[in-house]
Amino acid sequence: MAESVRLVDLIQHRLDEFLDDRTSIVSSVGSDVTALLDDSRRFLSGGKRFRAQFCHWGWRSVAGVREAPVTQRELDAVVGVASSLELFHAAALVHDDVIDRSDTRRAEPSAHRRFADRHLERRWAGDATAFGTSAAILLGDLLLGWSDELLDDALARLGNPGAGRAARRLFNGMRTDVTAGQYLDVLEENAWVERDERELLEAARRVIVFKSAKYSVEAPLQIGAALGGASEAQLETLSSFGLPLGIAFQLRDDVLGVFGDAAVTGKPSGDDLREGKRTVLVALTRSKVAPSVRRAFDELLGDPQLTTEQVLMLQGAMRDSGALDEIEQMIEHEVHRANAALDEASLAPEAIAALRQLTHRVTERSA
Repeated sequence: MAESVRLVDLIQHRLDEFLDDRTSIVSSVGSDVTALLDDSRRFLSGGKRFRAQFCHWGWRSVAGVREAPVTQRELDAVVGVASSLELFHAAALVHDDVIDRSDTRRAEPSAHRRFADRHLERRWAGDATAFGTSAAILLGDLLLGWSDELLDDALARLGNPGAGRAARRLFNGMRTDVTAGQYLDVLEENAWVERDERELLEAARRVIVFKSAKYSVEAPLQIGAALGGASEAQLETLSSFGLPLGIAFQLRDDVLGVFGDAAVTGKPSGDDLREGKRTVLVALTRSKVAPSVRRAFDELLGDPQLTTEQVLMLQGAMRDSGALDEIEQMIEHEVHRANAALDEASLAPEAIAALRQLTHRVTERSA
């Protein structure tokens, strides 16, 4: 997909350009504050750029079948909006690592860990962990604000106020959904003790939809389509494709969070087990095992000091119960639903082909 490769390069250039523009502003506050810029660049270099790609192909799916030709101004705006989604994603990752107390991200120390290490190296006063947490929250807030700035700049370039307003409404809705979904995730890690097995499974599914599926696939697709002047029918088609694919995307993430190879995922094997994530995989496992196994499972899940043997024990329960196989079947089912939504869709054929390829990439990945 040569166009996707070029898109990734354009987005990296736009992000670098944006951060260069902000360097003088941040530096004027003081040299100590430039650490925020350094960590911003670190978070915004590389990555899979899935959200940006879905935004681009959402736009192409609509722009490719309309009468009005594509202009360079419109293309620049799409790259800007896709880049703003990457800034938003970076902010979410920084905050997510703080909430989950996760010390690694992409095989390197996460933002709060990096700030804490800096505190320890300089032998500053106070608590290093508290400093790291505070600094990372502020970094996430800064990236979140910058994502809005970049979005507004891109929408101004678009030159189509109606399409810009539609894209902004979808962006705002995505931001609300993912924040609410993150709260649901935190809630379920604490409130699960008062729910029965059916409620736990339904709660885990809700977290997937609002914390990940909408913001990872559905919203970027629709935001991109809105930039191209999508009709309600086109937006609905992309939703019918994007939501099930987003669910499959997160289910694959949940499997990798437990069974992934640390050398490939960049996070320790079984990290989600140490963090106590109440995923669909966990809910299914608990519903299928004997009460004695469930009690042992609950005692271990969420222990940050889990040994390799204990991780293997929890993984074994997931396999032996049939929960892992059921998750794989669920992924396959959601992928089928997503692909079916593109059959005979009123979207550009080249975009449909690209979206089918992306479907395979996001659900068959190893990281």
